[in-house]
Amino acid sequence: MLLMKIEREQLLRPLQSVSGIVEKRHTLPILSNVLIDIEGDALTLLATDIEIQIRTRSTGSISAAQPASLTVAARKLQDILRALPEGQEVSLDADERKLTVRAGKSRFTLQTLPAQDYPRMQLADGETTKISLSQKTLKRLLSLVQYSMAQQDIRYYLNGLLLSVGDEEMRLVATDGHRLAFVSEPLPGVTGKLDVILPRKTVLELARQLADIDDPVDIELGANQARLRFGSVELITKLIDGKFPDYERVIPKDHPKELLLQRATFLPALQRAAILTNEKFKGVRVVLSAGTLKLISSNAEQEEAVEELEVDYSGEGLDIGFNVSYLLDVLNNVSGDTLSLRLNDGNSSALITLPGTDAFKYVVMPMRV
Repeated sequence: MLLMKIEREQLLRPLQSVSGIVEKRHTLPILSNVLIDIEGDALTLLATDIEIQIRTRSTGSISAAQPASLTVAARKLQDILRALPEGQEVSLDADERKLTVRAGKSRFTLQTLPAQDYPRMQLADGETTKISLSQKTLKRLLSLVQYSMAQQDIRYYLNGLLLSVGDEEMRLVATDGHRLAFVSEPLPGVTGKLDVILPRKTVLELARQLADIDDPVDIELGANQARLRFGSVELITKLIDGKFPDYERVIPKDHPKELLLQRATFLPALQRAAILTNEKFKGVRVVLSAGTLKLISSNAEQEEAVEELEVDYSGEGLDIGFNVSYLLDVLNNVSGDTLSLRLNDGNSSALITLPGTDAFKYVVMPMRV
């Protein structure tokens, strides 16, 4: 039975939008599949891993024989379409739990599973908080904090990102216990207060999917779920049930030693110093004195790197150690040319901000080097 004829790109683009969350191995075989709904000139694709669900809709040059629903292996179908020439017309045929993909003289037969067995997530009933901002704004905000999320930490509430809405402002905060990134954005007209924790996988998927455009992202935040709509994509995600740490207590208020650093010189100096750090601990010493900032690293082979930078600083000296990866993360993700580095003593955290704004703050704990 012929399901439809469609251009390769018309099928591949929406499939790539939803298949990013599909796990390669799953206890439920059907969760390795994508749900395909065909009706008229509309094609709807849906994928889920039970925690996140992504649905996208494609319309246009689609020739469908009749309405149909089926599920097929997402990665296999994507790999087949990628391997076909651009502009190729693809036809899909279904017959007795098999999907046949034809393109030119190529033919591929894939197993299918019943569409009615495919799990679907719906936004739970109840009161929701609705906010809207542009795709490029949300993409920028996520890029400023997402690298600080924990990975598989036993403190499960750290394996995600705090989204806090209130007082006409949205705040995003991420921390793994060793460093913390904070960013805020005005949201005029938004009242009330709500804190939710988006799972790490959801945040990474959003960062991948959002485009650098002014089109809106409409967000609905419920008690334990969130829904985001942008372009032709709808993403529903469960939220992490837990209490995020009191981040305001972590951000230093009065560090007396401040110096302005040029990202164009500080970043490459750190990258060079990182070459000779201990592979396990990645420690680099930051030695500050009047007019000079030294970056010193060494490793178990007694090798050493020293980078010296001229800085506008005349206060007392300081010798403090940091994980160089944490410093590189922030420098690779902020776009400002100048950074403010505030320090107190050898046992206190460092605060990195962008001069002239309180919208971004990055806190990194010291380490023994």
